[in-house]
Amino acid sequence: MKEFRALIIGTDINAYYLARCYHEYTGKKADMLGIIKEGVKPYAYTRYTKILNMEYVENFWEEEVFLKTLDEYYEKHKGEKILLVSSNETYGEFIAKNKERLEGKFYFNYPSVELQRTLVMKDLFYKTYQDSCIDLPKTRYFDCASEEQIDTDLQFPIIVKPANVIKFKHMNFYGKKKIYRLNSIEELTEVIGYFRDGGYDDILIIQEYIPGDDSHLFDAVVYCDKNAKVKLVSFAQIGLQEHGQSMIGNAAVLINGYSQYEGVDEMIEKIKQFMETIHYQGFAEFDMKYDAREKKYKVMEINARQGRCSYYITPCGFNLIEVLAKDLIFGKKMEFKKVDKEQLLTFVPKSVVKKYIVNETYKQKVLELWKTRVSPLVYKKDNGLMRKLVLMKIANNYRKAYKRNVWTWN
Repeated sequence: MKEFRALIIGTDINAYYLARCYHEYTGKKADMLGIIKEGVKPYAYTRYTKILNMEYVENFWEEEVFLKTLDEYYEKHKGEKILLVSSNETYGEFIAKNKERLEGKFYFNYPSVELQRTLVMKDLFYKTYQDSCIDLPKTRYFDCASEEQIDTDLQFPIIVKPANVIKFKHMNFYGKKKIYRLNSIEELTEVIGYFRDGGYDDILIIQEYIPGDDSHLFDAVVYCDKNAKVKLVSFAQIGLQEHGQSMIGNAAVLINGYSQYEGVDEMIEKIKQFMETIHYQGFAEFDMKYDAREKKYKVMEINARQGRCSYYITPCGFNLIEVLAKDLIFGKKMEFKKVDKEQLLTFVPKSVVKKYIVNETYKQKVLELWKTRVSPLVYKKDNGLMRKLVLMKIANNYRKAYKRNVWTWN
């Protein structure tokens, strides 16, 4: 039942916990392919580990190099069942775009390129689904390639982020952040200048700011099987997001099966209806914020893949690799499940929790659940000395990042 290989594409936290899921399910090492750049150290998350076989590939971001590498891998393991999973949007798009070439060699579950782009390209997302069953924040658009005047009818503060996240991911420029919270037209003008000077010539998303600290943020992991039917939905309240400039928007602490606000079951039904209406396939992650003014969970974005923190559904009884394998390789039927077990996930040490979670009720809940917490990176079967040193450094970097970067939601 467990005789298959897992080939994971990527080298980030997402990739590591997928390898961990495979190891937890089968007891075997996953294979991993990732990019190597001259003068750039590989991510620490997937170094000094005993649970995966890593191979770095130059120019792996290039589609033809990507496909050639997969062909070579297949030739080495022809006759074996190979589960193919990407940790990011770029590789996910490559897989979907080349479905006919890869089918018959690998098992994978991704929506079409056209559907992926309506989710990954944020301007397309808000425009395409503004009349759907899910609630979205008020949104405006600005084209950095145009000479148009900067104008918005939204009240400050506002949220600004790039629409083209794939292009943005591969860029480096002064002032680069994943999300900006801006308080004036002068700040907006300055940020647009950063993007233009850095060579970003695409759309910026300008949105209403939804009041509330980090505990108004929510995460849902969704799996739609190969027949585009929703088979599981989780729902987790976030208490703290990351505060590093490039990491704002990523959950640092969350509790699945817990919410201080009403309407969870109704929102899960909306998610289920939405995903089946668009005929989605594979894993996806919903990023939401609860708007207390309207008592609605507003969807900020949907990632066309499992998210950085999605590991938490594994200790809830739904190992991500197992879910994929049973659906795609072994053809096991799965009934719809609401993932409602209370489970704390944290990337940060307790000292950060105590100091930076501002919602006291939520903080106490985290501390109550601390002994049963999980971290995607901390795995007792992968605890060599160098690995422990890497994790200690990551924990210390978190302490520094929260001290250095103040993100005020209110």
